[in-house]
Amino acid sequence: MDEQAGQTTSLWMATEDVSEASVLTTSLTADVCVIGGGIAGLSTAYCLAREGRSVVVVDDGPIGGGMTQRTTAHLSNVIDDGYVEIERLHGEEGAALAAASHTAAIDRIERIITDERISCDFERLDGYLFAQPGDEGSLSLERELLAAQRAGLSNVERHARAPISGLTSGPCVRFERQAQFHPLEYLSGLMRAIERRGGRIYTGTHVTKVEGGSPGRVETEPGSVITARAIVVATNTPITDLVALHTKQAPYTTYVIGARVPRGSVAKALYWDMEDPYHYVRLYSDASGDRPYDVLIAGGEDHKTGQADDGDVRYARLEAWAQQRFPMIEEIVYRWSGQVMEPVDGLAFIGRDVGDSPNVYIATGDSGMGMTHGTIAGMLLTDLIVGRESPWTRLYDPSRKTLQAMDTYAQENLNMAAQYAEWVTAGEVGSPDEIARDSGAVIRRGLKKVAVYRGPEGDLHERSAVCTHLGCIVAWNQTEKTWDCPCHGSRFDKTGKVMNGPANSDLSPITD
Repeated sequence: MDEQAGQTTSLWMATEDVSEASVLTTSLTADVCVIGGGIAGLSTAYCLAREGRSVVVVDDGPIGGGMTQRTTAHLSNVIDDGYVEIERLHGEEGAALAAASHTAAIDRIERIITDERISCDFERLDGYLFAQPGDEGSLSLERELLAAQRAGLSNVERHARAPISGLTSGPCVRFERQAQFHPLEYLSGLMRAIERRGGRIYTGTHVTKVEGGSPGRVETEPGSVITARAIVVATNTPITDLVALHTKQAPYTTYVIGARVPRGSVAKALYWDMEDPYHYVRLYSDASGDRPYDVLIAGGEDHKTGQADDGDVRYARLEAWAQQRFPMIEEIVYRWSGQVMEPVDGLAFIGRDVGDSPNVYIATGDSGMGMTHGTIAGMLLTDLIVGRESPWTRLYDPSRKTLQAMDTYAQENLNMAAQYAEWVTAGEVGSPDEIARDSGAVIRRGLKKVAVYRGPEGDLHERSAVCTHLGCIVAWNQTEKTWDCPCHGSRFDKTGKVMNGPANSDLSPITD
């Protein structure tokens, strides 16, 4: 989906232009139609093309134009929610499968980069998980170390402090053979590799309807139809599922800064703390050597999407946190945010779509590990489509019910239900006259809620404030200049155009 003026720009967006693809104008037939051109969609298309399947990829924006371009691109088998929690939710066997699948994803990315000769700054490095402040005995860290070892990660060890220069730290656990890369450069290479194998890729092509069956049908806004034996919906959060899956995951907004540091002053590694919300750090060095400095990328300060509009405050807290731990920071050169889909039981949903035809597949619930979860999707969905068994099928099954996650499930859905109270509240302002330029607010007009954006020149843009997915009232996001749904994470640009599912149509025009 196209980036809109006013949104923040990530480091990746500033340093790589992904090649444009053409708009689909004719009807097609393929073995598989993949909807979504991010890491999950292109990984799936690539794996299927290598199996000799004919593949069509469609996206209504540029390749990587959704959340892939807003990641921090950690490639890690250190599970976002921690192995203690994954073991509690999925048992020792499930935790071991999770560790193996994320390890395999990093290995697969490395192999693809080698096979396809993709230049994307890929490198192996260590990762460090730090204890929470005040955890003097490091009990939580020790439990995490033991759980990771039970999950089969043998290359982990504890240190009294990180054995690296440039970072003041307490106790930590080191995980060997993690990795990092430039996500958009990687997608550019995947795109070329798919096309070399006969895959067809189209952007600027909005999917309006998906039907499973024999064959499946994908209808697009230009009027073209794709018929396929299998359909993969890899749109960050599914546009095909109305309710069921969206009760099992919740959207969170996360913030990122890119800080200039003297070249070589911070050791290249992946860093995570155990605070709540937690923080994550990596380093970016310009491989060409054109930059006389490195960029330290730090993320965190998450909140439920659409339930806070204090980006400036969160950036300030993130900068203060980073400055305290990395005093060599010279200047903040990037600020951006992204959206993470958090499943209630810590692992992605990859497999056959819940309640749909058996030839419709989905990949969602990245849980802050979109690069490896997206690659797992490519491997697992390919196995399912070509009829191979995979040891990961049950672990990532979208229809699974994890009894140990029922408390989280209830809390998230109570939070979602509470958002519908916005239907009966007053507007944020009484009149459009109170809205500053290049800003937005929801106003009440009789029985209606109206999303009003005032442009830089004072021009007004009004749309219904009712999300076109399930009817929540959207909220203005001043940081990204978007309208965000606090229920399920749909996002619309400042004039109401849909940017992110599960909504699949624009905010409605205002009618008398």
